[in-house]
Formats: sequence, C-alpha cells, structure tokens
Amino acid sequence: MIVPDHWAEARKQHREGRRQITVRRFGWSTTSASDALAMAESRAEEALARILSGERLNRREPKRPYNGAFGVPIREEVLHRHGDEVITRNSYGAHCLNTPRALFADVDLSHPEDGRLAWRIFGISCLLAGLLAWQSRSWGMVLGLVVLCALAASRVASTVLRISRATRGDPEQIARSRFSEFLAQHPEWNLRIYKTPSGFRLLASHRPFDPSDTEVQEFFSAVGADPVYVRMCLNQHCFRARLTAKPWRIGIPAHMRPRPGVWPVAPERMPVRREWIARYEQAASGFAACRFLESLGSGVVHDDIGKVIELHDRESRALRPELEIA
Repeated sequence: MIVPDHWAEARKQHREGRRQITVRRFGWSTTSASDALAMAESRAEEALARILSGERLNRREPKRPYNGAFGVPIREEVLHRHGDEVITRNSYGAHCLNTPRALFADVDLSHPEDGRLAWRIFGISCLLAGLLAWQSRSWGMVLGLVVLCALAASRVASTVLRISRATRGDPEQIARSRFSEFLAQHPEWNLRIYKTPSGFRLLASHRPFDPSDTEVQEFFSAVGADPVYVRMCLNQHCFRARLTAKPWRIGIPAHMRPRPGVWPVAPERMPVRREWIARYEQAASGFAACRFLESLGSGVVHDDIGKVIELHDRESRALRPELEIA
C-alpha cells in the first residue's frame, strides 16, 4: 500500500518533422514535492522512450483517486498517519481509513436485481406484445400494450421478489446467515459486525491479512463483499473503510469543489475547496459512518488489529448509538 503526500506531473515531447508525441506521467513521494517531480520526469522519459521504440502505451495517465493507471497509488489528500494506517479524504470529501493489514469487507444489501428483473419482465412482455400486434397488424395495439407492459413490469417484479424473499428470508437475514456459515467453517476467525446505511461492514480481528491472500478472496466471496470494493483492495493492495458520512446523506447535495475532487488541487483553487470542506466537516460531526453491533467467532483480537479497531471505532463514531449513520 502506498499513499503519497506529494504529487507532480511531468510532460515530455518528441518531434520528428510534422509529427509530435507528447507524454505525461505522474510522480509521487512521501517526503517532498521535488522527489515527486523527479519521479514524474523519470517516468515520463521512460514512457516516451518505450513509445519511440514501438511499444503501445497510453500517452497520459487518468487523474483518478484510485483504480486508475496500473502502478499508480492512491491519490487522495492525506489527513493523518497512524503508523501503517493512513486516513485520507476521498474524492467526494469523506475521511477514509487505508490499512495494509486489517481485513475490512463491505457487504451491500441494496438490490440492483430489482431493476434488472423489472427490465427483463418489460422486455419479455414487449416481445410478446409485439408478436401479438404483428399478427393483428395493429400499431395502436402495439403502443397500448407497450404502455401497459411498462406500467406492470415494476409491480410484477416487486411481487416476484417479495415472494422470493418471503421464502428465503430478507436480505439482512440472508447476509447474517452467510456470516454464520463462514464462521462455522472457520472457528479460528473473529468478526466485528458493523451496520452501515447500505448493509454491513465486517472487520476480522484475529490476525492481520495481506489483500492478495487467497484466504481473503475466499472470505470476500463467502460473505458477499461488494465487487467494486474487492477490486479496489486487489488493485491498491490495501483495505479501506469510510470514517465519515457521505455528504449527500447529511444535507450537502453539492459535489466537493473544485470538481473533480482528486488530489492535489491547484493553489488558486484551494479556497473554494476549504470552504466546501468546512461546511462538510461541521455537518458530518453529528453523524456516524457505521454502528458496532457485535463480535462473532473465536473472540480473538490480535494486538496489531486491536490498534486499528480503536482508531476505526473512534474516527467512525461506531460506538455512539445516539448518532444516525450516514
């Protein structure tokens, strides 16, 4: 896991006759801006040389907070460092804990299949309506049946899903069953369970983990971890946990200024960023990011993970049940 404090971008150009090649590359450093610039210059020179030799490379790297170009670390403002753990501000303004060793997992209980099922029902209904209308040669019937299908699809999908959930259990029950099944098969594990606005957050406390461990991927699959979160862990070689509220959940609909909220920000644009952050921090102080529910499993808490638990629970306000989670 690398979370640099300093960033720079270098540009290298090569001209042959009327043909010009321009290459841009980022550099980063945990010590100084000059070191970041030196790395950017070196990476840009290397990329240009490889392109001139015939290799196909992107001429520039996307400015993204993470999951961007291969080999580029997390690009977020560093707020605090606590040993190996780093707290950053993400692209929409919230504080995030980045850790190379404490296994967090986000389990989302929202149901994208609700919408997908409705669209499938709508599509099948329209196909059948089209066949019926084609036989009758009536375009008015086609239009009427399509409108009827659109009105009915969502209701039919909701009914089907309601029956399915009544049979299998609600999403929270299903998720908790997965947790229990995993722990029954892995009695040495201990999981701290937190409630989040969209589901659960799990934290394995019995030992440190490496994000690339096969055991970690098996755990993610068993508990139904969010696929986007799983990819981020592998790409950035770390685990993450949001520590403060999402702004749109606490009455701040406007995006963090300036847009996009990727670090660093030009000095002349910092005042507008600070203004937005001040409003956000004041509003977020009255909310928690998650709520601790219980600890399940062996009860073991590794010393190194215990320090991360203390940091996470304090910064996320997970032990303050009077606060709404957002």
